[in-house]
Amino acid sequence: MSTTVPSETTSTPQTRPAPAGRAWALSGLGAAVSGGAGIWFSLAVSPPYETGTLLTPEAVVGHYTTVVPQLLGFHVTTVLAAVLLLPFAAGLYRRLASRTPGGSLHGLVAMLGLVVLSAVLVLGSGLNTEFVFGFLTPEMLVPSDASFYSHWVATISWLWVTAGVSGLAVGVAALRHGAAGRGLGVASLALGGLTLLLGVSPLQYMAGFVGPLLLLVLAVAMLRNRS
Repeated sequence: MSTTVPSETTSTPQTRPAPAGRAWALSGLGAAVSGGAGIWFSLAVSPPYETGTLLTPEAVVGHYTTVVPQLLGFHVTTVLAAVLLLPFAAGLYRRLASRTPGGSLHGLVAMLGLVVLSAVLVLGSGLNTEFVFGFLTPEMLVPSDASFYSHWVATISWLWVTAGVSGLAVGVAALRHGAAGRGLGVASLALGGLTLLLGVSPLQYMAGFVGPLLLLVLAVAMLRNRS
C-alpha cells in the first residue's frame, strides 16, 4: 500500500523596497552648511597681510595664539562636512542610478566627486591637532612650521573642484535623462561648471566659494523631491 504525501508548495513573499528616507539628503544639507562654515573660519583665522609690511613667521605664531577658538571651529566644521558628505554621496548615487538608463555613469561620477572632496577636507584639517594645541604653548613651536600651516589652512580645504564634477554629472543626468527637474539640471551645470573651472585654474582655491553653494542647491532639491 502506497501512501501519497501531498506536496507542500512554499512561496517566497515578494518584498517591495522601502522608500528612500530623508536622512541622506539632510546630511547633504548639513555638509553644505558646515562646509561653508569651514571656509568662513579659514578666512577668519588668516594672518593679516599688509602692503609694504613683511609678515614674519614669529608674527604668524603671535597671530594664531589669538584665534585658537576659531581654529577649533575650523577643525570641527571641516571634519563634520567631510563625514556628512559620505551618506549624501551614497544617496545621490542611488537616486541617479534609479533614474538613468542601466550602465549610466552619472550616479557613480557624482558620488566619486563628493567622496574625493570628503578626503580632501579630512586632509585640509589634518594638521589642526598638531598646531592648535601648539599655539597654546607657542614657545614649543618652530615659527617657520607655523607659517607653513597658515598656507595649508588657507588652501587645502578650499579645493572643492571635484564637487564641480559631481554638479556636472547631476546636471547632465537631469537634462538628458530626466533624473531631476530641469531647473536643478541648469543650476547644477552652471554651478558645477563654475566650480570646476575655478578648480582647474591657477586660482583653484576659489572653488571653495562656489562649491558649498552647489552642494546646498543639490541637497535642498533632493529634500524637496523625494518621490
